Amino acid sequence: MKSKDATWLVLFESKSVDGTSLVERVCQTVRKAVSAGHLRRGDRLPASRVLAIDLEVSRITVEAAYGRLEAEGYVVRKVGSGTFVAIDAAPLAQRHLASMTTAVGLSARGSALVATGGCVDSRVARAFTAGFPDPRAFPIDVWRRLIAKAMRGDPAELFSYGDPLGLPSLREAISAYLFQSRGVRCSPDRIMVTTSSQQALSLIANLLVDPGDNVWVEDPCYPGARTAFLGAGSSLRGIPVDSDGMLLPSITSVPRVIYLTPSNQYPTGATLSLERRLQLLRQPELKASWIVEDDYDSEFQYQAKAVPALQGLDQHGRVIYVGTFTKALFPSLRLGYMVLPPSLVEAFVTARTTLDGHPAYLSQAVTAQFLSQGHFSAHVRQMRRLYKSRHDCLIEELGRFAPRLERSSSAGAGLQSTVFVEGLSDMEFARKAPQAGIELRCLSPLYLNSAKRQGWILGFAALENETIRSSLRRLGKMLR
Repeated sequence: MKSKDATWLVLFESKSVDGTSLVERVCQTVRKAVSAGHLRRGDRLPASRVLAIDLEVSRITVEAAYGRLEAEGYVVRKVGSGTFVAIDAAPLAQRHLASMTTAVGLSARGSALVATGGCVDSRVARAFTAGFPDPRAFPIDVWRRLIAKAMRGDPAELFSYGDPLGLPSLREAISAYLFQSRGVRCSPDRIMVTTSSQQALSLIANLLVDPGDNVWVEDPCYPGARTAFLGAGSSLRGIPVDSDGMLLPSITSVPRVIYLTPSNQYPTGATLSLERRLQLLRQPELKASWIVEDDYDSEFQYQAKAVPALQGLDQHGRVIYVGTFTKALFPSLRLGYMVLPPSLVEAFVTARTTLDGHPAYLSQAVTAQFLSQGHFSAHVRQMRRLYKSRHDCLIEELGRFAPRLERSSSAGAGLQSTVFVEGLSDMEFARKAPQAGIELRCLSPLYLNSAKRQGWILGFAALENETIRSSLRRLGKMLR
């Protein structure tokens, strides 16, 4: 009997060239397959008897190898079900790449960038993948019609090189939407369409920050921002947050950039109060600092009316507003945007031409129609109702199945909710979570200077209510 769809078996070295034992060579085969992405978390390995036949080794050898791989954390064995891969390739690749920075001769900035570990998003929505919208609820038939309509237009516009700021019709639609929904003051000539909010943050970091410059970030902080600014060689200062958002500290050194998520602080969910917004904008010592407002999922507020953007209060052209369509529409769209102060537009356009020039025009054209024809607003309203029901289900069932978890008092928006736990390591516990079929994004690694709290960021938006209940039941059982 031969196993099926196991092309990774060609990695097996039947003969040792360095004295490596047979058991270790079987282990190496599985490790290589995981590192190369041939095997992913949740994939089932062949039964020991089947793999022994495939590799022409004894079943005892395979059992010993599986036991060693389980001890190393590569696999998990479930009685009556089989042996399953317990990890994905990305973390392994990051660690390997970070360990090779000196050997491959990177620049100082390149080494700093690689040392951050990068930004890796989950590719599949499972309980409790954070930051994942529900693609099943997207109006795909509308999107198909808009694609067909765009393709019937002038091919010269869609198939040629484009404006580094982005497709004019999309920038016009974004400008109108931001003014109406977020109170952002802008015009199409100040909007730059990017492939993601992460690209926007990288452009900001590389254009506005020199190595050693002081940058303020919230503590805890969104890891994508931390990665961008550390990669540019900046010196980060973590500013604590409470239920009213970032606490403006005493100013010992004027920051070059201040990064914050005022509408829905990541990850605590706090909203920056109006008093602190005005204090930040009016502080005399900060008049030379750039303020980056990351408004990543302001469309989804469940407990109160959305607070207008910080950018709308700015009287001096110091706020750079960053947004994305990833959360409101779907991740693979790869479209975000920045609203730039007039003084920065020309420099950012020039810098953009050295990267990718502009996002694909077809996706921009379809998104422009989606906004201007009212589909975006309708979709957001529908998703807000759907996600609120799932948010409420999560909050209700947390108390029932996992009473040990303390919910962030500020959380009432977005696609995930943060919970705190005392008396255990969130990272150590998260490594065991895949055995229960769940994914936990840890809170403690997001802190810089403040006392690290243990907890997890629980994504709920892409999960049916019954999936939320059953997954919380498994999580609560593990906690007990």
